[in-house]
Amino acid sequence: MAKRISVDEYFMEIAKVVAKRSTCLRRQIGAVIVKNKIIVSTGYNGAPRGLPHCIDIGCIRDELGIASGERHEVCRGVHAEQNALIQAGRAAEGATLYVNAYPCKICAKLIINAGIKRVVVSGEYSDHEGLELLKEAGINVVFLNEAEGKTADN
Repeated sequence: MAKRISVDEYFMEIAKVVAKRSTCLRRQIGAVIVKNKIIVSTGYNGAPRGLPHCIDIGCIRDELGIASGERHEVCRGVHAEQNALIQAGRAAEGATLYVNAYPCKICAKLIINAGIKRVVVSGEYSDHEGLELLKEAGINVVFLNEAEGKTADN
């Protein structure tokens, strides 16, 4: 009998597919907001609507030699979590956010204010401050161990 994947694995796989729409030259990030096991919204990282994408014009962060996790304000892109939260609006309150990298500190503040109650993460990011803010705010942060399909609450 085939093994059925967990709910967390299911929504994380969807986040990875969403990430394939990313127009960032550095990292492809996808986010999915889920409430009562129903997808509320999705988002991926890329330029604001109507503006040229980095895949078309190049990456200013690369040109300036800015390291990952630093100087977020220089990037023209909108983060996956930010796009998902914008689309969800107030429907994000009490929901779970799935994302294939640690949220940065800017996204963490938005996640907190949106009322997200649980964040499931796979993958890493050089900036750990976002995770610290989420935990300080009492948000349940779960790390999905993709090799085993298990979650570890922290």
